[in-house]
Amino acid sequence: MDTSRLNSLLPILGLFAAQSHFQGLLYTTIQSVSHSFSKRCVLVDLSGQGTVSISIPSSIIHSSNAAFWSISLLKVVMDIQLVSFNRSNFLTKLWQSHQFRVIGTPQNIYRGSCYLREGSTHRSISCSMKSYRLSELSQAEVNSLKARPRIDFSSIFNVVHPIVDDVRSRGDAAVKDYTTRFDKVELDRLIENVAELPDPELDAGIKEAFDVAYDNIFAFHAAQKSAEKIVENMKGVKCKRVARSIASVGLYVPGGTAVLPSTALMLSVPAQIAGCKTVVLATPPSQDGGICKEVLYCAKKAGVTHILKAGGAQAIAAMAWGTTSCPKVEKIFGPGNQYVTAAKMILQNSEAMVSIDMPAGPSEVLVIADKHANPVHIAADLLSQAEHGPDSQVVLVIAGDGVDLRAIEEEISKQCQSLPRGEFASKALSHSFTVFARDMVEAISFSNLYAPEHLIINVKDAEKWENFIENAGSVFLGQWTPESVGDYASGTNHVLPTYGYARMYGGLSLDSFLKYMTVQSLTEEGLRKLGPYVEVMAEVEGLEAHKRAVTLRLQDIEARQVPNMR
Repeated sequence: MDTSRLNSLLPILGLFAAQSHFQGLLYTTIQSVSHSFSKRCVLVDLSGQGTVSISIPSSIIHSSNAAFWSISLLKVVMDIQLVSFNRSNFLTKLWQSHQFRVIGTPQNIYRGSCYLREGSTHRSISCSMKSYRLSELSQAEVNSLKARPRIDFSSIFNVVHPIVDDVRSRGDAAVKDYTTRFDKVELDRLIENVAELPDPELDAGIKEAFDVAYDNIFAFHAAQKSAEKIVENMKGVKCKRVARSIASVGLYVPGGTAVLPSTALMLSVPAQIAGCKTVVLATPPSQDGGICKEVLYCAKKAGVTHILKAGGAQAIAAMAWGTTSCPKVEKIFGPGNQYVTAAKMILQNSEAMVSIDMPAGPSEVLVIADKHANPVHIAADLLSQAEHGPDSQVVLVIAGDGVDLRAIEEEISKQCQSLPRGEFASKALSHSFTVFARDMVEAISFSNLYAPEHLIINVKDAEKWENFIENAGSVFLGQWTPESVGDYASGTNHVLPTYGYARMYGGLSLDSFLKYMTVQSLTEEGLRKLGPYVEVMAEVEGLEAHKRAVTLRLQDIEARQVPNMR
């Protein structure tokens, strides 16, 4: 088939495109036709927005059926755009009988902020964020979307294990050596007693912001205290559950590419309310060997007792094993990079006898938006998590029709270009994606499957969907609730399960710093009522000593009652 013949089909194709709401994507020129074995490659100009190379089987090339040609090419366009089309059974059978693939050119093909990658299949487009339509995916394909960017922990463990072992054997000296190697800082003192440090000087506006955040975080976590309740299950059988603080805790505050004094508040305020006696806060030192003044201000305000001027796996190991200067802790909290996470995972299964708060991974957010959501806000919310680092992931779920995806993409590109951490955000967007849901039910269902760290529901009447949410670290309802407020000052905690662990873990809370003991107390009457049932159950299980501990007491009670009856 020659170029003129292909050109003659364009009006038909254009008609299909118009009926399918393809805006701004008209096939205007067939630039060339090339021959390659049994296939031909048609280069199609997209109204000056780049060129798509479409691989077409020879059987179709030689077909004289113009309608079949136009339908086949339209299928490729539809797959690029991921827009819905009311397909008849006849058209569906035609499309399913042939395999089409956008094979691209040697370079990525851009469409505004989006571009097509070489080798992309009919299910997705690759742009700043890849796109999928849930109704067109199999269940297996939908399930695959919940997978996060893979972290190769086996190789990371190989790096971290020697550090953990070295800190165990050499203590402070090892921590100082690793701090010099990784942070390029030589320390004279590894540990600072917070009470001995002078109050840092902060600008009034900065101080006020952290004071407001402290008050809100304190109020929200103090309200989580539960009153002690005694339950009398049977006459003379009383039970209760009492809380005690974990005596010594370690708090990790990252300081690599961004200083995070907000994390110092999120970790230390609930520890303060719980009454933890020893609170060690680890954070990488500044280049002069000092402590970030905002972190110090938050630490002093929230009752931190010691600051360990170290970061990374070496800091986690120092708190877990304890060193000459660093107190040993019983539980370690806080986010960190993959090396920090690996150190926590290694040490909780070691002889260090230390617990950790939760499994953690790169930061993430899932935004559900409908046609009422502002594209500027949507883009800002996605980028607020993407800027954390190149391993972060953000997901946009479009609920229903009428959402201007192009406006959102343009805003993402525009805002990303102006961000100081735009390079991090751009890399994070490269493995993030958008999904199209038919309605809010499908959108919420996908969110529950994905189990995001942060879930933003930016739709009309967002509150009515709260009861349908099953899996999320923290939820942000409505157009005026950006994720940033939870990160800083609304009062909720920003230390949350990531990587899908929201299916079985909750975020940090007051309970994270407490342990609970159950207490029971029986009177003589209580044992007489309950004891016989315990004897029967112990006998069933073949535990004679258990039974005897009750039987001997019942015999004593009976023996005392016999003289009283005479």
